[in-house]
Amino acid sequence: MSHPSRTVPAMALALVLAACGGGDGRPVVIDGPTPKADCGPGSNPETGLQGRVSREDHLSGRAAEGYTCNTELVGHFGAENPIGTVGGFKVERYTDSSGRDCAYYDTTLLYPTNLVDFEAGVNVLDMSDPAHPVRTARLVTPAMLSPHESLVVSQQGGVLAAVLGNPSFYPGIVDVYDLEPDCRQPRLRSSSLTGVLGHESGISPDGKTFYSASPGTPTLTAVDISNPLVSQRLWTGNYTSHGLSISADGNRAYLAAGNGNGVLILDVSEIQARKPDPQVREIAAISWENQTIPQNAIPFTRDGKPYLLEIDEYSSNGSGVAAHGRIVGAGRIIDISDETHPKIVSNLRLEVHEPENRDLIANDPGAQLPVQGYAGHYCNVPTRVDPDIAACSMIVSGLRIFDIRDPTRPREIAYFNAPVNPRVTPVFEASNWAMSSPAFVPERKEIWYTDGYGGFYVVRVTNGVW
Repeated sequence: MSHPSRTVPAMALALVLAACGGGDGRPVVIDGPTPKADCGPGSNPETGLQGRVSREDHLSGRAAEGYTCNTELVGHFGAENPIGTVGGFKVERYTDSSGRDCAYYDTTLLYPTNLVDFEAGVNVLDMSDPAHPVRTARLVTPAMLSPHESLVVSQQGGVLAAVLGNPSFYPGIVDVYDLEPDCRQPRLRSSSLTGVLGHESGISPDGKTFYSASPGTPTLTAVDISNPLVSQRLWTGNYTSHGLSISADGNRAYLAAGNGNGVLILDVSEIQARKPDPQVREIAAISWENQTIPQNAIPFTRDGKPYLLEIDEYSSNGSGVAAHGRIVGAGRIIDISDETHPKIVSNLRLEVHEPENRDLIANDPGAQLPVQGYAGHYCNVPTRVDPDIAACSMIVSGLRIFDIRDPTRPREIAYFNAPVNPRVTPVFEASNWAMSSPAFVPERKEIWYTDGYGGFYVVRVTNGVW
């Protein structure tokens, strides 16, 4: 079963949105970069284009200071690892029933570095003092040694899960851990060959259904993980999928679809209801003109209206990944009020993503790596109901934070781009690898994320901008 792209020409879409306007009557603008942050006291801001870390800044030592705007470093775990990598693709937070606060993050940035990393696995951190994270466990079952982008936590179900994966795919061993009664010491519930190849994932909010996904193979698989003794495959469908998110009721799956299909909305209610031989129905699909590789799409509501927060990874010149391509998908917000006709209402982009700036920044350290560069990778929100902000890991540009209270007019309010230090093993030029989906502590205005060579960071948003 194939799903042809349904591309909406960018200019036509811009004209439609401009005609409609926002809630206050002003026109909605979706072309160009998101407005820059206004950096307040204590900031050490960028010196040029929004999101840029120039070669001149490396040579002068400015990049070694890092770049902050309305943020401050609270805590850090990990340092440059001369053997493997120290930060990967997902950061998850869980607070157990006793009030203990924990963080989980994978340490495999790029296969095959995990094969030579003596500390591979998923790190478990006690976050009772965010200024001094303490590692309390390292999970080393098959899927945790190389989860690629599939590490996921269900807050409601109190479980952590992943599927054995890499940039293409591995056999789909699914590992499931209980995070209760002590989140500092997760307990293996099951490890089973139920995933049918692995790369990315999704999980129902109730923690009962794990979805194993691969953007390179049409093997989207739903796994029942509700039984502590045995996981059971429920359904495998002919869908290529990068990351996917599941609606609060478990009845919709929002796929960052493979094969250039943008975002695909599926009715998975029969899987959620555990009907025999469940059938999945396609509701809608949407693509966009500057699409690269859709990474994930997260549902949220703002003032009762439903949206998706989507981000693309990497760059291209029209087909496939290209080293410093002119097309950068970056992020966008999609209105799904009518789920059969989703529409893009705004973008989350930086000046370094714009085609007219690509030649200027082409020789910056890290810019030419096809699997890195100035591009997006993951976004997340603190809550799926009325989030005030979205935070995005944008690789060389670091952690970027956007005000999305008006989803039609987001604006950047803060950023944190970690200090760039020389590499012990300079396989790649020293630059940031901020690629993880971030986690949040809203009550302290903290964001947790990882950098491939820098480790785990606790960042606080300052100056009242959140």
